[in-house]
Amino acid sequence: MPKALEENHFDIVIIGGGLAGASLACTLSGINKEISAPFKIAVVEAYTQNTDSHPSYDDRTVAISYGSRTIFDSMGLWSSLASHAESIDTIHISDRGHFGVTRLTKEQEDVEALGYVLENRRLGQQLYETINSSSCITLFCPAELISLQQDDKQVSVEIMADGKEQRLNGQLLVAADGNNSQVVKLLNIGSSRKSYEQVALITNVTPGKRHNNVAYERFTDSGPLAFLPMQDNRCSVVWTLTPDQAESLHALDEESFLAQLQERFGFRLGQFKKVGSRHIYPLFLQSATQMAQGRIAIIGNAAHSVHPVAGQGFNLALRDISLLSELIADAHRTGADIGQSAMLQRYAQLREDDVNRVYRFTDALVKTFSNAIAPLAHFRSLSLLLVDLVPDIKHQLANQSMGLSGRLTRLARGLRL
Repeated sequence: MPKALEENHFDIVIIGGGLAGASLACTLSGINKEISAPFKIAVVEAYTQNTDSHPSYDDRTVAISYGSRTIFDSMGLWSSLASHAESIDTIHISDRGHFGVTRLTKEQEDVEALGYVLENRRLGQQLYETINSSSCITLFCPAELISLQQDDKQVSVEIMADGKEQRLNGQLLVAADGNNSQVVKLLNIGSSRKSYEQVALITNVTPGKRHNNVAYERFTDSGPLAFLPMQDNRCSVVWTLTPDQAESLHALDEESFLAQLQERFGFRLGQFKKVGSRHIYPLFLQSATQMAQGRIAIIGNAAHSVHPVAGQGFNLALRDISLLSELIADAHRTGADIGQSAMLQRYAQLREDDVNRVYRFTDALVKTFSNAIAPLAHFRSLSLLLVDLVPDIKHQLANQSMGLSGRLTRLARGLRL
């Protein structure tokens, strides 16, 4: 007779403790401060904390839109993040070798900043400080998901943690385990994936001039080249290239690499002085065919992965989290089942427009601005000039960049859940 597994009972089980999963756990922990019967939350994370092997907390940065900053503020987390964030006051969009330029500014939009740049590692540390200090969150880390089952009353997962198998039961399971989601695979949910046949070369540089909190999105014939302002007058660089180009640049010594980067970007930031470690990541557009199934909700990269142009990816995940948390809080107030299929289908339905809008926005930018055909290049220049001259069009572009388009959740409007 097989040995019975150790059973652990929770209200909500989150598979994945990267930036999305950790942010959701912190949001739910905030709800617990306002309700009489706090949720018991489990977070199952495959990678050991504070390790360079964690793919979410490496040398990359994350661009937090103004809307996402509002969400973090409503969650009660921004005060601990603000000192690590560098504001984006201006976004400068240009097309290399052509005259068209568009500038978005915080003054035009009447906001404190268009967005902020945070190092992934810093953001992760702050989220885990909240998780580790919360009595309602149990962290299983490192832990491997083995199987899952669900019925009308609960969802159960079997995990391997501390060298033994355990079963976790809950009303609701949330998949936040990235674009190679084990949950999505176990549920046999389909996923569409389109490779851009490009990669992103990620690094940090120190420019010769002050960045003055300007983010640059420079379109080149190989793809977008983004410079985001960081603290200590550094810039985070996201350089879209073909795989062969990226490998060649990755192999160069520091001086040669900076010379190549300087040639592509120009001298708006003066002579580049120093470059950090370089990393290469494949670029693709990926979408799960469902964002909910039964008692299971799917968020972040497990549901949708987009090109890093315009820095939309993590902000999209935060809007998933914001809506799901709102629906959970509303269900709890009425005494309803927080894992009911009808609620999760509503979550999937309400997220559809925003997700599709970001897909179209990022995909169109990549296709339009990664093409060297002369007539299209002239059209791009005229488009950038038109956007810069027509306030309504510029405001729409700014709203999309700031995460303020479409239906806004309570957290995104600065309200508590």
